Amino acid sequence: MTPEEVGERMVALLTNDAEASAAVAEAGSVVAGVSGGGPGHERAVIDVPAARWRAAVAAARDPGGPGCDFFDWLSAVDELGEGFTVVAHLWSTRDRHGVLIRCRVPRDNAVVESIVDLFPGAAWHERETFEMFGISFAGHPDLQPLLLPPAFEGHPLRKEFVLASRVAKAWPGAKEPGESDSGAAKRAPMRPPGVPDSNEWGPLKGTLPPAETPARRTPGERPARTPGERPERPARAAGERPERPVRAAGERPERPPRPAAADGPPPAAPPDEEGD
Repeated sequence: MTPEEVGERMVALLTNDAEASAAVAEAGSVVAGVSGGGPGHERAVIDVPAARWRAAVAAARDPGGPGCDFFDWLSAVDELGEGFTVVAHLWSTRDRHGVLIRCRVPRDNAVVESIVDLFPGAAWHERETFEMFGISFAGHPDLQPLLLPPAFEGHPLRKEFVLASRVAKAWPGAKEPGESDSGAAKRAPMRPPGVPDSNEWGPLKGTLPPAETPARRTPGERPARTPGERPERPARAAGERPERPVRAAGERPERPPRPAAADGPPPAAPPDEEGD
C-alpha cells in the first residue's frame, strides 16, 4: 500500500463503527498525512487524540489493515507550551510499509496508555521516554528509570532542563574570541538552549563581573559634514616625509654611475636618446 492508502485505511479502522465514532467525537479527530523523505521513504502519519493512542497502535497492527507487525521505536518531542508529542513507528514485514502514529499530551498531565501488551518490545522505549520526558504510560508493568542513576532529579530531554555541566566547568573545544593568544577582541560567549548565565546560576553565581561591551559613539559625537565635503588631512611635520624633487616635462632622473668591472673593458655607455 502507498502511504496515502495506509492513512486512509487507518482512519477507516478508527472510525468504522458506532463505538469508535463516538470515541473519536468525544476525544477529537483522527488526521492522516504523509511524511517527507522523498520517493520510497515517505510514511503515513496518523495524528490521534491521546485517548485513542492505544487503539491507533492496535489498528495499525491489525492484519486486516496495515498489518504493521514490527515495533520499531517510540519517543517524544517537547513542544513547550503545547505539551508533548508522543511518537511511535511501526513497520509491516510483509508489505514493506510503515506508519508513524502521534498524539499530543498536555504538559501538566502527560499520560498515555501503554502499548506493551501489544508490542512487548516497547517496554524499554516507554521507560526511557518516562525517564527523559516525564511522560507516564498507564498500564506499564514496570515503569522504572532505565538509564539515569537513582538519585537523578529532573528529565534531561525537557527543554527547560538546565545543563548543569555546562555551567560547572568550561566546555572543551574551540575557545571564544579573546581567550586565545591571537589578540582578537573578546566578546560575550553565546549560550546554547538550556545553559543559564554562570553569574545567575551555579557555583559562580554573583561572583563574575558583568560582560564588557565596546563603547559606541552617539550620533552627536560624530563630526557633522555637509554632503560632498571631505575631511581635511592632518598637516605633517617638516622632515617627516621627504618632498619629491620638481622635474621639467620629459626630464628623466639621473642614473647612478655603475662600478667598473674587475676584469674586462668597462661597460658601454647607454645610447643617446636622440639617436645616432
